[in-house]
Amino acid sequence: MKLNIRRVVKRFWPYLRIVLSIALLWKVIYLVDWSPLLSSYDDINFNWFFFAAIAILFGYILGGLRWGFLMRSAGFQGSLIAYIALYFSGSLINQGLPSTLGGDGYRAIVANHLSLSGSYSNEMVLDRKLDDGLEFKESKAKLRLSFFMTFIDRILGLVGTCILGSLGLILDGEIIYSWGNDLGFAILLTTLSFLIFCAIACYSHKLSFWIKGGLIHLNIVGATSGLRLAFSFPVNLIQIFVAVFIHLLGIIAFSFCLKAFGVSAPISALMIGLPALSLLLMLPISLSGWGLRESTLSSVLMLWGIVPGTVVLASITYGALTLIMLLPGIYLLFRDKKYI
Repeated sequence: MKLNIRRVVKRFWPYLRIVLSIALLWKVIYLVDWSPLLSSYDDINFNWFFFAAIAILFGYILGGLRWGFLMRSAGFQGSLIAYIALYFSGSLINQGLPSTLGGDGYRAIVANHLSLSGSYSNEMVLDRKLDDGLEFKESKAKLRLSFFMTFIDRILGLVGTCILGSLGLILDGEIIYSWGNDLGFAILLTTLSFLIFCAIACYSHKLSFWIKGGLIHLNIVGATSGLRLAFSFPVNLIQIFVAVFIHLLGIIAFSFCLKAFGVSAPISALMIGLPALSLLLMLPISLSGWGLRESTLSSVLMLWGIVPGTVVLASITYGALTLIMLLPGIYLLFRDKKYI
């Protein structure tokens, strides 16, 4: 009985997320006075949308490269181009394509079957995994390693989010709360402490032994090289820069969307709003952030005197541009009939 309930929840949860996203988006749109914005339609500078799209595209390419290097360091085959393509496909699934798997699960499973030539090994097994879905506890050692390296890629992304968000709070956090600056310093100190611990663990025989033992207990073998690429000094400095830069590109893209509507937002405000949104998106309560993004950013940027209606328009445009830039991922899904 428990298994049936779990399957029902798993099957219908994506549709519930759609309903929640529509409800949030409708609430934001309903509360905005659109008449002043519609009257200024002719003032929209569409050139900024092009620059925003380029920033979004470059950010996803960098994300795919980072994940590809992590996977190859752990012994997986496949060209960097193939990993970028998988990254786009997985991100596109996260945008709301009908799927029994999330985008991260999709790319972890497919990458496990990827060969250096770009073809797939054991395609029948791969198709069955994608059709039926797969639980982590049911997967074999190599597939667990693929999931783990995809998880490490997500951790690096979270590091970039926390660093940018903390810097935004340090610069302008008092506008939100009186203790906003202190919160920024606390988040930055916690993030840097985590990175320092990970760097020490890479060179400490005792810590490395404990970590390796824990991974072996989880049947994850071969992750050491990937962990060193992610967290060992001085490579971790490059990883921090890339993680921050990827999220900074998202902030730049959103600022370009605002500029298209004739609005300039302080960079510190966006450094607070977008990282906070990224953390909220870790909760599976909306469809790729639709509705949640508009309501969160309009509430945050309103503190800097930015009209909520403009933020909603910029946010919808940003979401649409993101979806458009990820459309090349459809090619891989259909070409190899791995659309799920």
